Amino acid sequence: MRFATKAVHAGVRPDPATGAIMTPIYQTSTYVQEAPGVHKGYEYGRVSNPTRSALEESLAALENGRFAAAFASGCAAIDAVLKQLNPGDHVIATHDLYGGTYRLFRTVYERFGIEFTFVDMTDPGAILRAWQPNTRLIWVESPTNPLLNLVDIALVAELAHARGAAVAVDNTFATPYLQNPLDLGADLVVHSTTKYLGGHSDVIGGAVVTNDPQWIEGLRFQQKTTGAVPGPMDCFLLLRGIKTLHVRMERHCQNAQLVAEFLAHHPKVAWVRYPGLRAHPQYELARRQMRAFGGMVSFALKDDRMEAAVRVLSSTKLFALAESLGGVESLIGHPATMTHAAIPREERLRAGLSDSLIRLSVGIEDAEDLIRDLDQALEQV
Repeated sequence: MRFATKAVHAGVRPDPATGAIMTPIYQTSTYVQEAPGVHKGYEYGRVSNPTRSALEESLAALENGRFAAAFASGCAAIDAVLKQLNPGDHVIATHDLYGGTYRLFRTVYERFGIEFTFVDMTDPGAILRAWQPNTRLIWVESPTNPLLNLVDIALVAELAHARGAAVAVDNTFATPYLQNPLDLGADLVVHSTTKYLGGHSDVIGGAVVTNDPQWIEGLRFQQKTTGAVPGPMDCFLLLRGIKTLHVRMERHCQNAQLVAEFLAHHPKVAWVRYPGLRAHPQYELARRQMRAFGGMVSFALKDDRMEAAVRVLSSTKLFALAESLGGVESLIGHPATMTHAAIPREERLRAGLSDSLIRLSVGIEDAEDLIRDLDQALEQV
């Protein structure tokens, strides 16, 4: 079954009771049992729910995985993965990663005895130099947030597995439409389903997909025990969003390419980072690893003062200044003060996140209108 067909049909079947083509919202906290322990596969809403089951089946199919576990947010999904580790374990993570992931690693899990090393994974040698006898997990973002660096997932998986560690890939930016990390050797794929999978900025969610029975057993234990699960309405909205993922991503990619090319030739822009530009340092890897290049674009101004970035950020009319990404509407953000504010400034600068760095989530509007909006905003600098 090809991707577009899976997006529309995987995990979704007509309701056997009524024939309803859309998965019902099973708004229930508990389920009647015929006798103690005798039930129809569901016993309590925190443990499982038919709407959630349909979502998990859909997500697993999209990522070419056997199992999926849905969570109440992307951070809850990351948290569930980290809870499979033990005090004394070591994690090697991408150095330019989402600020919320950094915050969770550093302010929560370091207190519980898990060690973290952040490296530039565009250099595989950096992973080997950071390796320790207690390294248990490699945490990858590709493309990274917000610099859109690419990591060779297959190579990282080969390095990790040869040394007994697992690989988790945050695939939020690429989505399963553009990239399937499990096919490249990763053990876990993590999503903030809030973003492109939902696609309409109206739901919060997260998910982990895997082929490994031991990993899914641990993740489902976390669902049951710590309870960070999505409600049935959230699952319904995500299922609805997934049905159009392929057509939305095509337009996101088309628009982002045009926006990136415009910015690359603008006299007030210092540099642009987009995997679809030949100037991108991992352009050839992007062509090999991804089916297209995504809807995210980052750029920095020649005037590297934060005041210049703020002027641009405050001047757009169509690009809304807001957190998040992946909705049908275009968003503009400032990593230094928004999504990556949790990372100390000196660490941000070392990773390449300057004060004038601007991140765009390019929506599905008309590209000419989006370019015109950016042009008039840049003229304010």
